[in-house]
Amino acid sequence: MTLDFLGNLQRTHRCGELRVEQDGQDVVLMGWVNRRRDHGNLIFLDLRDRTGISQVVLDKEFADEAHAKAETARSEYVVAVKGKVRRREAGLENPNMATGAIEVVAKDLLLLNEAKTPPFSPAEDDIANEEVRLKYRYLDLRRGQMQRNFALRHKVARAIREYLSENGFLEIETPFMTRSTPEGARDYLVPSRIHPGEFYALPQSPQIFKQILMISGFDRYFQIARCFRDEDLRADRQPEFTQIDLEMTFPQQETVFRVVEGFLTAAFKTAGIELKAPFVQMTYDEAIRQYGIDKPDMRLPAMVELTDELTPELREQLKIEQKLPVLSFIIPKAGGLSGTERKKLISEVRAGFGESGLDLLDTERLKTSETFAPLAATITQKLEAGADDLTVVVTPKLGTPEKWNYDPQWIYKRVGALRLQLAQKFADKHGLFTQTGTAEDFKFLWVTDFPMYEWDEETKTWNAAHHPFTSPHEDDIKSGALFNDKGAVRALAYDIVLNGTELGSGSIRIHRQDVQAEIFRSLGMSDEEAKERFGFFLDALEYGTPPHGGIALGLDRIVMILAGASSLREVIAFPKTAKAIDLMVDAPSPATEQQMRELHLKTVVRS
Repeated sequence: MTLDFLGNLQRTHRCGELRVEQDGQDVVLMGWVNRRRDHGNLIFLDLRDRTGISQVVLDKEFADEAHAKAETARSEYVVAVKGKVRRREAGLENPNMATGAIEVVAKDLLLLNEAKTPPFSPAEDDIANEEVRLKYRYLDLRRGQMQRNFALRHKVARAIREYLSENGFLEIETPFMTRSTPEGARDYLVPSRIHPGEFYALPQSPQIFKQILMISGFDRYFQIARCFRDEDLRADRQPEFTQIDLEMTFPQQETVFRVVEGFLTAAFKTAGIELKAPFVQMTYDEAIRQYGIDKPDMRLPAMVELTDELTPELREQLKIEQKLPVLSFIIPKAGGLSGTERKKLISEVRAGFGESGLDLLDTERLKTSETFAPLAATITQKLEAGADDLTVVVTPKLGTPEKWNYDPQWIYKRVGALRLQLAQKFADKHGLFTQTGTAEDFKFLWVTDFPMYEWDEETKTWNAAHHPFTSPHEDDIKSGALFNDKGAVRALAYDIVLNGTELGSGSIRIHRQDVQAEIFRSLGMSDEEAKERFGFFLDALEYGTPPHGGIALGLDRIVMILAGASSLREVIAFPKTAKAIDLMVDAPSPATEQQMRELHLKTVVRS
């Protein structure tokens, strides 16, 4: 096959731009052959670029040479077309294409490059084998859905940049190569050739650097920052990811909230979604009591405690523990089960409870009992349950407090997990999470007043629940709880949650060196260890550090939700697999012997 040179030919339009307004115009299109249909004297090429597809008609009688070239063209060939836009005849329009009212009658066709038969066609909407998609990512990215995802990502990032810039934030880059600091996950280490035996670390976040920028007087900083964490992967995790990072001086929590709500409103507007601010706020304790989780999905009704409804007498009759809460909730539209379906569901849930001491109260059976029918009616009324809603009541069995040492929070978390489990079970059938393209699909929430510390049962130590630069509540510093009652210390930390997904975390930071040193000591870190690991930062705090705070949100997660995707891999151009492998470039890969010598390294593989 003889290929053509482009010469000085320039395209006049992109493939997805043509409309009936261009009827009769001479145009030049360039792109990939999406599909080819040969009807003898007429050959149709669907020509594709990232803006869309235009149908090209090659008529042997009108353009014999171009028609001959089209006979050799195949899917994914790169071509250029010179021709005239023609409005399609009535009844021949394609309503499924933005350009479906026109076609381009070709005069000339240039074959700019050929293509091997691809392992899958970019014209396909769904490709089941994700590993093949990732191996041939350059083909996968040609697909229309992927092109739309990354156009959306670009618009979202641009809107956020513009909003923050207009509100006094400066975009400042922080280092990729820094020192290892405790951020809650393992660091990726980079060996230094010049300093044998020493390592840089790739940043898990720009945390310390953005605080130093506040010490430096920049007042408001932001960065769309690349971050790296060597951790086990899930659908919403990648070893390298992008976050919207910002910090400001002299803020209250509400100051941060208004800024975040502002740029999220601007970002969602690019997808046609008009958000309503301010967002709902809830403390960590409230979230646990109402939803059993610190990232509640507000699309589902909250849990309700049946304290007044279940009197001591009723508890005794129903063999329910007196001192622990009875929690109830509804799953919208999931009611109307047959007797057999209800019994099967109850059996499955009870099996899932195992030896936990929890049980279900069958409200349908209560309705048939003269003794308990009023109770069933009261529960239905309190839950505001409709006839088509599934009502679930979880009760602690007698003797449960002894097993749990009177710790009721576990009950809230366990019942909250059941609530989400059942919602997912019925989601597809009843369309519980179906997006309608309106603001009502997106339930934002601020969760505040997180615990400052969390107990590690394995190491028997208290760790920072957020990070060690988060400020405790002033009252908890004054009371001495930092050392005397760590479980009661509250942090000035906050999360922004959307539909049960944590989008980002932030906090008001510690700006005093004496308080920072106290926090390090409360975590079991000696002054010497703190100076070794954070000496430069502790020194900086002594030079007039202003009160400051900020937040970081996952850009990948925001775009994933807006795109309706199920995995971050759909909105990251070159992602890793669940085993942290880049299948396209075959990374990670071994270093050469020379590279290892230069870095003063040896590889030891332990089984």
